[in-house]
Amino acid sequence: MSDLALGPGREFDRIRGILKRLGPAARDIGDDCAIIPEGGGRLVVSVDLSIEDVHFRREWLSLEEIGWRAAAASLSDLAAEGAEPVGLLASVGLPRQAGDEELLELMTGIGAAARSVGGAVLGGDLSASRCWLVDIAVIGRAEHPVTRAGAAPGDGVWVTGTLGVARAALQVWEGGGTPLQEAREAFARPAPRIAAGRALARAGARAMIDLSDGLAGDAGHLAAASGVSLEIDLGLLPLAPSVTSAAAAAGIPAAEFAALGGEDYELLAALPPAFAEEARARFTRETGVALTRIGTAVAGSGTRLLLNGQPRRLSGYDHFA
Repeated sequence: MSDLALGPGREFDRIRGILKRLGPAARDIGDDCAIIPEGGGRLVVSVDLSIEDVHFRREWLSLEEIGWRAAAASLSDLAAEGAEPVGLLASVGLPRQAGDEELLELMTGIGAAARSVGGAVLGGDLSASRCWLVDIAVIGRAEHPVTRAGAAPGDGVWVTGTLGVARAALQVWEGGGTPLQEAREAFARPAPRIAAGRALARAGARAMIDLSDGLAGDAGHLAAASGVSLEIDLGLLPLAPSVTSAAAAAGIPAAEFAALGGEDYELLAALPPAFAEEARARFTRETGVALTRIGTAVAGSGTRLLLNGQPRRLSGYDHFA
């Protein structure tokens, strides 16, 4: 995979600039995780940063939920590689006025997220900060990691779970309301799809990415890394009731609302044409997670999003837009 095989957006333009400046000091950048040979397998490593008033607000979430959410975001990168977690390291910046119990509450959430997928907290760092900041590095193992780069024309494009639920909570909070419990839970305690990622890897997934910045954006990164085009029918997206109501309030189609929503931490996977209904049913029995086909990989580049047969121009979340 080319180090520059990234989709569009200001954030990724900056990454391209970093790679150009680093030259040979950087390598194999552009996937969900760094992959390091280890014996007969691979170490899979990633890091993710959560900052107060950028990724969360204290008035929305408890510190335990903030810790869980930060850890889950990093663990989701391991899920997208089909990796088994070993553990995580947590670096925390906390305001000087924060008490010891507040720090312990945050770390309780981080530890709970790690334990939920069979991992542990392996270490970290503490620093004073102007706001709460949580930086989580995760370590996993995979015999054959699934990168973003393997999709081929003819592959089916599949997604786990439901989309847009976290965005539904965010919209209600930003409007001064209280989200439905389903939406609040999706935002506050996202489930890292570790078991689903490993099952998809066993099922022959050729490429995967987690949907942290929204389907409309992240699909483009998988397409760019794989050198294909993804044709996605937005009418097939799996939606929850909270998404339908939030989209109605926003005055846009529910499918577009869901495609634009980030932080679902579901998995987008390219699976070979032979993966069909029987395999999908087996996956759901094994993992308890729904799996929906939403499109096809074809020759070309970029993504083509359709709703009722008409193309839609949508983009995912960009920190620097």
